[in-house]
Amino acid sequence: VQLQASGGGLVQAGGSLRLSCVVSGIDLSRYTMAWFRQAAGKEREFIAVSSWAGPTTEYGNAVKGRFTISRDNAANRVYLQMNHLEPEYTAIYFCAANDNWSRYARAFAYWGQGTQVTVSS
Repeated sequence: VQLQASGGGLVQAGGSLRLSCVVSGIDLSRYTMAWFRQAAGKEREFIAVSSWAGPTTEYGNAVKGRFTISRDNAANRVYLQMNHLEPEYTAIYFCAANDNWSRYARAFAYWGQGTQVTVSS
């Protein structure tokens, strides 16, 4: 199983980025997909999750209304649209897959390598 996140970069405060996660080795239509982030010196933080059915989505309080998770099961891709970015959103962003619904990093079996997002003020 491989997850490959991309789309990070340097953006000014108020700007937008769209992250992409390409998944191989599993049937994405049967997996819960999520995004987490980890800033330097901090614990990994839940950002968004999408169930395999529906899909149902949930967001972390810090990004609710700013970020949108979406998925294209046929293309084996999951996306994170990030709008109104702020400097405190600077972190490495990770995509993760699990065969059960969860918001907790410890529950996720498969992880991508992360993509760096840096928001300048």
